[in-house]
Amino acid sequence: MNRRKMLTVLGATGINMLTGYSHADSGAKVGQRMFSCVVTPQQTEGPYFVDERLQRSDIRSDPSDGSIKEGVPLALEFRVYTVSGTVCKPLPGAYVDVWHCDAHGVYSDVMDSGFNTLGKKFLRGYQITDANGSVRFITIYPGWYPGRTVHIHFKIRTDPRYMRGIEFTSQIYFNDSITDQVYTQPPYASRGPRAPKNEGDSIFRKGGNRLMISLVKTDQGYDGTFDVGLELG
Repeated sequence: MNRRKMLTVLGATGINMLTGYSHADSGAKVGQRMFSCVVTPQQTEGPYFVDERLQRSDIRSDPSDGSIKEGVPLALEFRVYTVSGTVCKPLPGAYVDVWHCDAHGVYSDVMDSGFNTLGKKFLRGYQITDANGSVRFITIYPGWYPGRTVHIHFKIRTDPRYMRGIEFTSQIYFNDSITDQVYTQPPYASRGPRAPKNEGDSIFRKGGNRLMISLVKTDQGYDGTFDVGLELG
């Protein structure tokens, strides 16, 4: 990525790191937001990214048959910023892709040793950041598969049509105690104990503690917000 660096806001949700800003701000002042920013670790894209170009906010369904993946509802908001010093400004027009496995550890539209889901597109999609640098997704709490802790992949592209567009790929992780609670419920509970947990995952150990998302319990499931800043200099 040359001199370009991706940064993320300390505190995962970012709410407690804001100074002089609220969602009530409007107009030209919508953006000079103050954060404490640190370089975010880039992490592997993994073998399951498929560039579906499927623009949607609710990624639970499979467009091929309309079926909806079962699981605890999870509302995600990514907020993308450009960063100059300690000032973060919203970055509109950025493409944010997310993809993750279902409650049984299965990804869509790939052929793996344990499954073949070619043609399916559940739990995949992208949104374009609005004037506030935000995108929102409705999904389910991800499952797990052997060798990996619970995670969601995300990719940010400033313009995916051109090679000069900035691209950054990483993952977000979840508190083990919350995951343990979620996995007592169906359909997760039928799979038995998971392994590894966060600290047992070799990819997590490469900066995953800075990619944790804080969740808020709701009547339906969980809400989470993850703030990412992009330094273009």
